[in-house]
Formats: sequence, C-alpha cells, structure tokens
Amino acid sequence: MIEQSLSKIPTISDLKLHDLQCFDAVATAGSFQAAGLALNRTHPSVFAAVARLEARLGLALLDRGGYRVSLTEAGRLFHARVRLTLREVDNLATYARQLANGEETVLRVVLGDLCPRPRMLALLGAFFAERRATRLHLDYDAIGGPVERLLEGEADLIFHRTSASDPRLEVLPLDEITLVPVAAPGFLPFTVSPELTPDQLRGFTQCVIRDTARRTPPEEFFLVEGAQQCSVPDHGMKKELILHAMAWGHLPLFLIEDELRSGALMALTGPHMPGRRELLSAARRRDRPHGPVANALWAWLRDGPADPIVSTRPR
Repeated sequence: MIEQSLSKIPTISDLKLHDLQCFDAVATAGSFQAAGLALNRTHPSVFAAVARLEARLGLALLDRGGYRVSLTEAGRLFHARVRLTLREVDNLATYARQLANGEETVLRVVLGDLCPRPRMLALLGAFFAERRATRLHLDYDAIGGPVERLLEGEADLIFHRTSASDPRLEVLPLDEITLVPVAAPGFLPFTVSPELTPDQLRGFTQCVIRDTARRTPPEEFFLVEGAQQCSVPDHGMKKELILHAMAWGHLPLFLIEDELRSGALMALTGPHMPGRRELLSAARRRDRPHGPVANALWAWLRDGPADPIVSTRPR
C-alpha cells in the first residue's frame, strides 16, 4: 500500500518547465487568455499545460468556477514555490550566458581604511545598478591589508592608498585625503598651541588603526615613540574614542569637518604636527587578465561618471 502511494508522488522528470511557466502566467494574469497573450501561446495550449500539471501532481491548483480563475489553497502554496523555481531557472540561464560571454559572476572589491564610504558605495551602486548579473563581493581592510589581498589574488580591485611606482599594480588616482591630528577639548591638560610637538603627546594615549595584513610586516603611521596606544579596526571607531576623550589621533578630514566646526574636536596641527595627505586610488594587478565587467568598471572610474561622486580627481 505504501509502495503504491509512493509511486504516485511526482518526480522532477514528471514536471515540465513549460507547464510551470503556463501555471505561473495564469496565476499572475488571472485568466488563460491573458496568460496566453503574455506567453505568446494559444489559449487552449495554456489550458492543456495547466491541466497536465494538475494531473501529474494530483492537485487542483485552480478554481475555475468563477468569472476569473483563482488559486486554490494548494495552488497558492504551490505557486509560491513555482515562482522561486522559475527565478532560479532564469538565474541559471543568466549564469550560463555570463560563462559563455566570459563575464564575471562575482567581482571582489576591497575598501581601504581611508575610503569615504558613503561616496564609494554610491559610486559602486551607480555602476552595479546596470550590471545586476554580476554580484559585488565587498570587503574592508586596513593599512597594508588591501594591497596584500590584491597581490595574493583575493581581490580584483581595491580602493586604498597605493604607490603608483609599484610595478605590480595599475593605479588610478581618485581623490586626495587629508589626515588631521585631533583631540577632544579638555583631553590635553595644557593649552594647545601651533608649536605643539610629538614629545608633548608622549604621555597621552594615541589611537591607531590595526593593520589587517597577515603576511607582510605591519606598517606604522604617525606613531609617537613611547606613547601608550589603543588600536581600533577603522576610522569610525577611532573617531568615537577620540570624541569621548579616550585618546588622540589622526582622522580623515572628510570624517570630522562638522566636529571641527562645532568645536567637538580640535585640530593639533602645526609645524611639528603637520598631518598628512594621502592619494586615494583604485588599484588592480598588472600581471593578470581582467574580465569584461572589471574592465568596464575601470574605464568608468578612469573617465568619470556623468555625475561625479568623488570630490576631486588629481590629474
């Protein structure tokens, strides 16, 4: 008895994609005639496809008793799964076209610690809005991490400080980032003057970004020798610590302009504490081929989007 029941359960080979498409069209359009027009098929062929599907499933999927056909409860539940299945079939067809055309299914991008994230995400969003078949895999790394990821083949493109003299990299300048030494008012127990020196800061905690590079020697920026340090993963966390008078440190100007204007932070810049300017660039490896989408993104960055998002482009 059990064996007879199991034998009636439809297998994947019993279900035809055409029948599922016809059922989905009827469920969506509300009639066989409208479904036929949507699929460019005749009304009788759509009717036959749905009837065949119901017979194979042993389920009444449609209620044909009213002016318009409607889904039965079983039909409603089954239709939800059918829509998922058809979507996956469509994705599979897109994936096959990408493979045939040599297009990337995934593009791996790393944002470095100096990236103005809202602008960078807006830039990437504008580009990938027209290329939905390629998935953007986005990561964050700091200090030496982005370049290491790129050179080890774990990223296709990075946005970070990079040296144009590195023969391994193709570099595209995007923006100039100004780093400013700052502290919260009252953090230092003396009056800050333009003649402030690093030696005067040695007794106070300095906040630094952790280097995410795993196999290359850690890079050090602005470190005051002998000062106590606290480390954080990114500039957002660093800003919070400095605002709460837990440390001082260097922050990108784009991140603290409002706080400097309001007095929530004070700049420690002077002849002995000049800060620094870093060139934010897009970078990719010279020694490997790049797919059509990666090349399109590179050309788009090089030529500039129609509505520029990056504030300045050094030439």
